[in-house]
Amino acid sequence: MSERVEDSTVDESFEPTQPNTGESYEPVQVFPDDQTMDLRPGADSCTKCSTCDTNCPVAAVDDEFPGPKFQGPEQWRLKQTDEGEEYTIDDSVMDCSNCMRCDDACPSGVPLSQMHNEARGEYVETEMSKFSRTYWRNRLLANYRTSAKVGTAVPRLANAVLNNSAVQWINETVLGITSEREFPDFATQTFREWWADRGGAAASRENARESRERMGDPADADKQVAYFHGCYSNYNTPEVAKAMVRNFEYFGYEIVVPEQRCSGTPMFANGMLSDARRDAEVNVSSFSDLVDQGYDAICSCTSCSMAIRQEYPELFDIDGLDDVSTHTYEAVEYLRAFEDLEGELADATVEFPDLAYHAPCHGRNQGLERQAVELFRELDGVEVEDVGKSCSGISGTYGWKAEKYETSMKIGEEMFEHMDHAEPETGLTECPTCSMQMEHGSGYEIRHPLEVVEAALIE
Repeated sequence: MSERVEDSTVDESFEPTQPNTGESYEPVQVFPDDQTMDLRPGADSCTKCSTCDTNCPVAAVDDEFPGPKFQGPEQWRLKQTDEGEEYTIDDSVMDCSNCMRCDDACPSGVPLSQMHNEARGEYVETEMSKFSRTYWRNRLLANYRTSAKVGTAVPRLANAVLNNSAVQWINETVLGITSEREFPDFATQTFREWWADRGGAAASRENARESRERMGDPADADKQVAYFHGCYSNYNTPEVAKAMVRNFEYFGYEIVVPEQRCSGTPMFANGMLSDARRDAEVNVSSFSDLVDQGYDAICSCTSCSMAIRQEYPELFDIDGLDDVSTHTYEAVEYLRAFEDLEGELADATVEFPDLAYHAPCHGRNQGLERQAVELFRELDGVEVEDVGKSCSGISGTYGWKAEKYETSMKIGEEMFEHMDHAEPETGLTECPTCSMQMEHGSGYEIRHPLEVVEAALIE
């Protein structure tokens, strides 16, 4: 380290202290089987400034929650014990909502959410009883795709049964799923069913060629994307997925919809890392082949794009993952980056409700928190108002747990108040679970930015 600087003299040779390189200590083996990740250098980068704690929405409303600093670097430091000693992961790690705002807040680049995901995985694997109600409730919520497949097989019956007050009471009493929320309706036709009936990739190729001809682009232009629709757009809101398809075809993109499973976001939040890896391997395998052929992967959910871009590389070592992660984008982000979306909207007029926009936490982490406001503020026929920087509070499955419901609503109070004072009475967000919370706390109808783009350019 450089010598002390006297008075106001600037020592230009000064360099900040570098994180511990890991050469002088025994690495931590988090999982006893085959995982050997060592996050000690990240822990040593923590300066205990507590910026992560002050930005944590759970810590803001729950005085008993120790905060992301303890859940991350401090727990990793505590694991550096003498040989033969054991350190038990604190059960408060399950109170973390996995909003990942701490990652965005940390000035030192500490991999906080990675530490939290690893710690939750270890806690569930070694500490949580596999016979407990909590474990099976969390496993059910984390594997929503399985439940949704059953629900969309008989959607009208499932919608009626799940929102029956007696069934809701049973769900809360037996499973610990809150009865305060209404289950989102299953679609009578999933997106993938619509996609197949429409003609799949062949129909998309033809539509894209017609659009390129209209726009004066070469007929053989290399414009190809692979759509990762996620569970919710497939089973509950296929109108969002349809809007994505039509918007990209409008700009001349040929779309394919490969085999895929859940992005893993709810599994990460519940410490089900084996489940997440299982689905990640399928997703990476499907999309890596397409990336090799020149396709980019497009997501219409910010949590899905966040999982593939950040959490997969942090947690898994899967062949082809680096390329898939590098070539994954959120849908509106992609059109803004590679097409003149603003220019197309500048000439458009749309009849659409005025919008109160909430930026999802996982969108903020990708630098997308202002994109909808910037995109639509000049659009003729619609007004968009940002309702603040607060977390919605639901954080995927977090707000569906009976014991977390009140906490999730306390976190969301600031957003609800901003929505109540905003002039628009229709919400806007890219995140499906944020949209649930917005609707639940405000009564507003919620739309996706892709639907606004579709209404302006196509309908």
